[in-house]
Formats: sequence, C-alpha cells, structure tokens
Amino acid sequence: MKKRKIMLAMMTAVMFGLSGCATQGLPMVEPSATQQVANYEVGTVQSIRYVAVKDNGVGTLVGAGIGAVLGHMVGKGHGKDLATLGGGLAGAYVGNQVAAANAQELTVRLSNGKHVVVISKGTQFQVGQRVRIVYQGSRIVSVEPY
Repeated sequence: MKKRKIMLAMMTAVMFGLSGCATQGLPMVEPSATQQVANYEVGTVQSIRYVAVKDNGVGTLVGAGIGAVLGHMVGKGHGKDLATLGGGLAGAYVGNQVAAANAQELTVRLSNGKHVVVISKGTQFQVGQRVRIVYQGSRIVSVEPY
C-alpha cells in the first residue's frame, strides 16, 4: 500500500513538473517556421463553424501509458493483469478526448474580395472581426486578430 502511494505521488510530481516547462500564453510555432519568410493577407471573418481537431495519437498513447501504470497498482495475479489492461484502455480513451482541440472553421473575405476558408485552433474569433492569415506557400502558419 505504501509503495502504491509513493509511486502515485512520484507520477503526479512528474506530471506537474513537466507541465510547468510549457510556455504559458504564447502562440506555438513549428520549428520549420523559424528563419523563413512568410506572407500574410488581411480579411474579415464572414462566418464561423465550430469543429474539433482530432488527436494526432500522442494523447492516446500518453493516456494509455498512464492508465496502464495506475491500473497495474491494483489487484494481484490475473486481477492485476485485467486492471492493467482496463487502465490502459480507459487511459487511451481519456487521453484521446483530452488531446482533441476545439477549433473554428472561418470563412474570411480577404481585402482583395476573394473568400478563403481556414481552420484555427481555439475559439477566439467572432463574425465581423479583422484577421491576418500568415502562410508559407500553401500552408497556413497562423490566423491572428488584426
């Protein structure tokens, strides 16, 4: 019992420690976006459709690992094996749901009159708002308030 509590406390400390390493409140950019010339266009949001961006697999994998470790701390013999399997499956589901991101599909009327549709993670935009769409080639780097 004492071993389980110590293991759980260590895992919790590691999770909180790793989350503290993240930069809070700053937009994230891909490493490939550094030292590159990007173009942008300005427009006005005409309509919004709320969507969810699927997990790329990382959340599922991390959730399964954490769930399996926690499940392994329960029971003995075959019960321990079943708890490990159940914990892994439950963790995978929870990790997948947590990693899915809310997003907005924006229809934007650009300053040149052309209409484009872009998907932006988060839900910070409103109809009528001016936005700047930053892109490299045909890949959108970011959509920002303008």
